[in-house]
Amino acid sequence: MATHLDLEEQEQLDQFKHFWNQWGTPITTVLVVVLGGFAAWNGWQLWQQRQATQAAALADAVTVAVQSQDQGRVALAFEELKKEYGATVQASQAALQVAKAAQDAGKTDAAKAALQWAADHAEDAGYRSTAKLRLAALHIQAQELDAAAALLQGDFAPEFKALAQDRLGDVLQLQGKTQEAIAAYQQAWHQLDERLEYRALVAYKLNALGIATTATTAPTTESAS
Repeated sequence: MATHLDLEEQEQLDQFKHFWNQWGTPITTVLVVVLGGFAAWNGWQLWQQRQATQAAALADAVTVAVQSQDQGRVALAFEELKKEYGATVQASQAALQVAKAAQDAGKTDAAKAALQWAADHAEDAGYRSTAKLRLAALHIQAQELDAAAALLQGDFAPEFKALAQDRLGDVLQLQGKTQEAIAAYQQAWHQLDERLEYRALVAYKLNALGIATTATTAPTTESAS
């Protein structure tokens, strides 16, 4: 009986050896890839968490410096944040905060620089769009109309496109380009939700230029382009 069991075990062992000789390498390769990918994913998650934590600490330093109205400390903390963690959400938020503080302090150039950085480097399209709109407003205040128009004709997140077109209409009016301004306002009017009160402001601008706004009003050729 024992001999029979020994022979059966030996046969099973031989079958396993044959199977492993044939499939051992592919199985090992798959396991290495799967386990390696799992380890890499865990490592990436830990790295992301560490980046977010460290970026948050620097962003807090920016906030403290802003609250103390120490522009020198603001600049140092923000530069470090951009250098080390420029791809984080915290850096984008800090850029908008720094720009507002600089503008409130009458440091227009510093405000423009912070907003330009966010417009160029923010990972989130919403932050990029916000920075562009605010930077365009500063250009308009400085009568830098060409610079403002160039910004407003760039790419914007979908929820910001109507605002960009409305502001572009303002710039074009200041440049004396009435027909182009009408086209921009019409784009804005059609893109805005009809339930928004802001849409009525755009309609007022169009009416002031002699253009009636109705549900069937179509954008002009310029706006369609």
